[in-house]
This record gives sequence, structure tokens and C-alpha cells, in this order.
Amino acid sequence: MSRLVPCLRSRLLLCECRAVSRGLLRVSLAAGPCRGTAGCGAASDVSMEELLSRSVPPLPPYETKEKAPPPAELRGAEFVRYYRGLPAGPPRAELLTRLARDFGVDHGRVAEFSAKVLQAREQQRELGALLQAEDRLRYYLNPRYRGLFQHLGRLEGGLRFLVELRGDLVEGLASKAVDGPHVKEMSGVLKNMLSEWFSTGFLNLERVTWQSPCEVLQKISDSEAVHPVRNWVDMKRRVGSYRRCYFFSHCAIPGEPLIVLHVALTSDISSSIQAIVKEVEPLETEDADKITTAIFYSISLTQQGLQGVELGTYLIKRVVKELQKELPQIKTFSTLSPIPGFTKWLVGLLSSQTKELEKNELFTESERQELSQITGDCTTETLKKLLNNNEWVRSEKLVNALHSPLMRLCAWYLYGEKHRGYALNPVANFHLQNGSVLWRINWMADTSPRGIAAACGMMVNYRYFLEDTASNSAAYLGTKAIKASEQVLSLVSQFQQNSKL
Repeated sequence: MSRLVPCLRSRLLLCECRAVSRGLLRVSLAAGPCRGTAGCGAASDVSMEELLSRSVPPLPPYETKEKAPPPAELRGAEFVRYYRGLPAGPPRAELLTRLARDFGVDHGRVAEFSAKVLQAREQQRELGALLQAEDRLRYYLNPRYRGLFQHLGRLEGGLRFLVELRGDLVEGLASKAVDGPHVKEMSGVLKNMLSEWFSTGFLNLERVTWQSPCEVLQKISDSEAVHPVRNWVDMKRRVGSYRRCYFFSHCAIPGEPLIVLHVALTSDISSSIQAIVKEVEPLETEDADKITTAIFYSISLTQQGLQGVELGTYLIKRVVKELQKELPQIKTFSTLSPIPGFTKWLVGLLSSQTKELEKNELFTESERQELSQITGDCTTETLKKLLNNNEWVRSEKLVNALHSPLMRLCAWYLYGEKHRGYALNPVANFHLQNGSVLWRINWMADTSPRGIAAACGMMVNYRYFLEDTASNSAAYLGTKAIKASEQVLSLVSQFQQNSKL
């Protein structure tokens, strides 16, 4: 949704006027991107090589590391202006590639001090000498660009800029616009630095209501990645009665949503997202006696640069505490989560089976016959076309015929399909790491085009038993054991009896 509503424009204008009147719109690193104009210090005035050479501070000798003066603030500001003055795409990709390649770790020094650590061990020197040798090695393992990132992080608006820069790295690596081990390493280094800067002690939990600043409402709407906001009535509903919306902001970027969690307050564990996000007239009053359950139905990261930084887990924990204080009668905490990737996985499985076995063994003979009677043909190609086309949900006969096989296949996908021993599905892996229970798979829970395309309309509840989350999380992370309900285990058993991979 590009803009929320025409009627919000007046609120947005009012907010801008207030900002100007209060002197909040200052020129700083937090300002919008420059485009190479003379006022910004044109990118063309300085070569990229020269800019990097004077912006990236040298790594001081180990002996003087605590006494080295910090780089001049103007150098950091110049780097920010230069980078923002570059158009997105190849020019920025070139700068990031050069920064990663030419200002990384000094491999010669690393080799030198690695040898000294080994020498100290072999000569069985005293512990102090060994620890000092290891400390020197650890120091020279720091890439030079880390010093630039540290410097930028201390400047006003610098943290916001670093999040933007990491966002460009993440996007560039995904699209192959930037590539190679040096760039991947730099993205990882910056992610680890951001993980420290965005630890829970620096984060503020904020609740969103219809009275929240208009910029915040707009950002919440624009960033909704799970169930897109349709219009202003929809947005008002999602922050109104029987709903809660929270986000984390950072003390250095106040009021800016970093990650957003939407909650529905209900009397039971929801099995359909349509009941939560459907367009209805917002209720004016909320009856607390009807609320016993909190359903987390959407969590969205608003900043691509914070991908991989652990924020979601802490946000859920903080919101649980907040809800317990506000509504102590809530005893049940659960999600209603999408299952991204299920349809793609299933279609791929059908294709591979056909290639190897010349038939699919995911459906039983009776199921294939029933589908054949409805469609006139039950070849794998027909099944693939059905699954890749949302039209099948319009046929009640097809919906009923696919119910049992798709439910057990989905159960296996969530419970049995693994990546390095952990759940293959990223949403499942996230909630299982947090200590939840794979609770219930819901048929036709999301009948939107997106829901049908992603997971044949199915959604799943991950239930949080607060007294068991720590032990469940430890078991999953330690032994890779998934805690699941009887419904899920029964479906998994049906899969093992009726389907063959």
C-alpha cells in the first residue's frame, strides 16, 4: 500500500509542520541521501580510491592501540556524503567491493602472530606470554574497515547510516550485484557489530495506537510483510480494540520502528487469519472478560540492514511481559503463522519423484483415483498445475480431496524436513528456537492468493507454554528435538504410513 489514505495527508502535513517549528529537521548524517550536488560535496570531486584511503583509519600498532587518536569527524561525514551521493546499483557495489577487498585483515600480520601463538604453545611458555600472543593475534584479526564502522557508529545519524549500508550489502549479495568472500565477510562483521549496538538494553518497546504519530502509522503499514494492510480502515482495526501492535525502537534512532509485532486478543487459539484481519467496523470498547488468549499473527523486520540481528525473540518476550501486566487473565500465548515455501517444496518433490520413479508416491492410490475422477487426469503434471494455480480452491470437491494428503505432507514438511538438523522452514525454526511447541496445522486458514500460493492455504500455530520455553529451546538447539502436539505427530505418522519420499 503506497500511502495509507487521503484523509491522513493532513495529519502527515501537520506532523511535518510541527517538526519544522520545533527545529527537528536538522542537517546531519540522518538527513536524506545526497545526489552528488555541490552542496553535498559532490562524489565526482574525489576519486573513490582517495576517499577510501583517507576515510578508513589505519590499524594502530598493538602497543599504541589504546592511545591512538580517533579519526576526524569530518572524514566520517565525508564518507557518508560520498556514499549517499552515489546512485544505487553498480557505483555503490563498486565502493563496497573495494572497501571489503582492500581494507580487510592484514593476512601477513595474522600469519606472523599465528606462528607466535603456536611457538608459545610448543615452547610451553608461561601462561601470561601465551595469552598476550593470543591477544595480539586477536587484535590483528580485525579488518581495517571495522575501524571505519566504529567511527561512523559514534556520529550523529551514523548508526542509521550503517543500517542502510548493511541493507545495501544484504540486497547486493542476494542479487549477486556484489559477491565474493570479502564482501560476505564484511557483511558478517557489520552484522555482529549491529548485534551489539542493537542489544536489548538500547531498545525501547513502544505500543502503536490510532493516536500514534502519523509517520509511525505509515511506516507500520508500509513494513507489514506478512499480511499487507489494505487501507486506513484496516490499519485502524489492527491497532484498535482486541488488537495490540508493538515495535522496538533504538535510543539513537528514536521513534523509528525496527521490528513490529501484531497481536490479536481472543478467547481461543485462532485457526483462520481472515477472522483476524478481515474488514469490520472497529469496536469502540474492549471487554477484558472475553480475552484469555494472545495470538501473535505477524512479525515484520522493517530494516533490511538488521537481517540476522536477533530482535524478534526479544520482542516476543517483552510483549508477553507487557500483556501479562496489562491483562493478567491471559494464560494462552500462541502464533498463527504462515508456512512460506511449502508449495514450492511440494512441487519440487513431485518433479523429482516423477523424474526418478516415473510416478509420485506422495499420494495413496485411492487419493490419486479420487483426484482423477475430479480432474479427469491425475498425472504429476496435472497435480503441479493444480498447486501452481490458485483456482483449485474454488472447487469444493478438490478442496476436500486434497485436505488429507496436503495436511500430512505439511506436517512432515514442518516436522521432518531439516537443514543441518534443524527445521527447514525458517518460520518454524525461529519459533522452535524460542521454545514453542508445534501445536496445530490449520486447513484453509489463509485463503488469500498469497496464502494459497505459499502453503495451499494452510497456517500453523506455534504455542508458547511459558514455563516450558527454556527447556524446549535447549532441547531443540542441543539435540534438535522438536516438541509437537498429538495432532501434528498423528499427521506425521499418517505421512510415514501413506507417503514415500
